[in-house]
Amino acid sequence: MEWDGYKGGEVASKLAVESARNYIKNNFSNNFTEKEEILKLVANAIEYANMVVYEKSKEVQELEGMGTTLEVCLIYNNKAYIGHVGDSRIYRIRKEVIRKLTKDHSYVQQLVEDKKITREEAKTHPKKNMLTKALGCTPYVEPDLRARNFEKGDIFIMCSDGLTNMVEEKRIYELVKEDLNTAVDKLINEANMAGGYDNITVIIIK
Repeated sequence: MEWDGYKGGEVASKLAVESARNYIKNNFSNNFTEKEEILKLVANAIEYANMVVYEKSKEVQELEGMGTTLEVCLIYNNKAYIGHVGDSRIYRIRKEVIRKLTKDHSYVQQLVEDKKITREEAKTHPKKNMLTKALGCTPYVEPDLRARNFEKGDIFIMCSDGLTNMVEEKRIYELVKEDLNTAVDKLINEANMAGGYDNITVIIIK
């Protein structure tokens, strides 16, 4: 699981990850046979985490309005079951191609989809960090859900925008393909060298 918090983000992020992980561990069954059953489990885990973070924000005045992004990637029977809220990302590298599997829940992404700005303009837009959906800010959240095949040799990268705002997608691909064992440290180092103004989270799964 991967997160990127803001305003009380350290508390929100820790709560979200622990809550979602525990929900899945407590409710997972080896008897699941349908894709929809596992996607529902992932959705319920994220919705539960949202409730935990939201309720905590109401209990402590200093944490009011806190929120976080959350990515869940559950690999089971050669499939990756993904739940997504916010603008952290999950990429898949298959052979020589890197592909983003999540869609940013951000104001700028919506502008791109509405064809009001280009993808290049989005990279430097002053509101590129404004989210349209986050975990813990409202009583209910609806995560994006998808299932993707997980084939031999596939590499999944879970990362926060602290990485993707600083390091180009092409460079992420290059460093991961160059040496999987050192890729996480090198990616974080490059993001810090480029400015590193946000927290940086990177998880690689093969």
